[in-house]
Amino acid sequence: MSQQACTPHSFNQKTFDACQTLRVLNSTIHWSYYPSKGTVDVAFSQAVLSDSRWVAWAINPTSTGMVGSQAIVAFKRSDGTMSVYSSDIKSYGTRLEQGNLSFPLFDVSAIYENNQIVIFATIGLPNNVSVVNHVWQQGPLSGNTPQMHSVSGPNVQSFGTLDFLSGKVETIGRATSSVFKLKISHGIINTVSWGILMPIGAIVARHFKAADPAWFHAHRACQMLGYFGGVAGLATGVWLGHKSSGIEYKGHRCIGITLMALATLQVIVALCLRPKKTDKRRVFWNWFHYLVGYGTIVLGVVNILKGFDILKPGKIWKISYLITITVIGCIAVMLEAWKWLSLWKRKTAQSAEEKTDMPIEIIFQL
Repeated sequence: MSQQACTPHSFNQKTFDACQTLRVLNSTIHWSYYPSKGTVDVAFSQAVLSDSRWVAWAINPTSTGMVGSQAIVAFKRSDGTMSVYSSDIKSYGTRLEQGNLSFPLFDVSAIYENNQIVIFATIGLPNNVSVVNHVWQQGPLSGNTPQMHSVSGPNVQSFGTLDFLSGKVETIGRATSSVFKLKISHGIINTVSWGILMPIGAIVARHFKAADPAWFHAHRACQMLGYFGGVAGLATGVWLGHKSSGIEYKGHRCIGITLMALATLQVIVALCLRPKKTDKRRVFWNWFHYLVGYGTIVLGVVNILKGFDILKPGKIWKISYLITITVIGCIAVMLEAWKWLSLWKRKTAQSAEEKTDMPIEIIFQL
């Protein structure tokens, strides 16, 4: 979407030749381009709701998104002075650490006035190009430390191209990015598969065996749908890793691989190595089936929560899932309590005087 031109004006008695009002985040970019020198003077201004916000403007020489951006970050410190510095954005997990950029940067400064932060700089354009990919952003502060910005709404639409020669500015919403869409798909598929279908399938197997053989078909359907969803989730994760060079979430990846290995082992053992109910070895198979199954569910929930922390889709999504898994957990606890209470009543009715330890086989008949 093309942006609308604004009226150039002076900052600190310095006038710029051109400016454009950017579509989101109440931002404006002013510049004076010097083709013979391969440099551009810029003034990036952004309105902020309070002085406890950071703002940034960046050029990305290698891509159209956040990773690889060469940023200038500014905010008002708690003592009232301005902090302005350069930061090389190497991953989505960046803390906006100070660092050198891949191109020359001169005369960097920033001011805070009239509820807006203005960043000034002279930039040596990479390879003397006049068209650049640029990114702009804002987020909260904790003390004097920038925190993660929102990953919804305007904050995911704030990048595009800027032509210093013609003045043309194009903004590409992040939501249209195929990579971003795949991240959302990856999260939804894995949340439904590992975090909802798998726990429901376990509850069916544990508490509805009286409805034989319907419980088995329902259990198998939930687990197989969850498993194949997990396969799809792993495939999208591998593809995203391939497309996100330099971005690595080791914990999330390792748990995901472990989940897939355990689930695959569970499927193989269930289909090929399950003893008959009358086989004495069935009790050991049951122990293996339960431990691996419940372990997979716990790891799945943990990794889903890690995924929410990585993607940061907005608090409502994480809260919604926490409510969902809490409801499923409460249902499981209530059914378990009812089952043990029913068993105790049945044993008591059989013999009010005789008190014996419960054989382990009874547990696996629950």
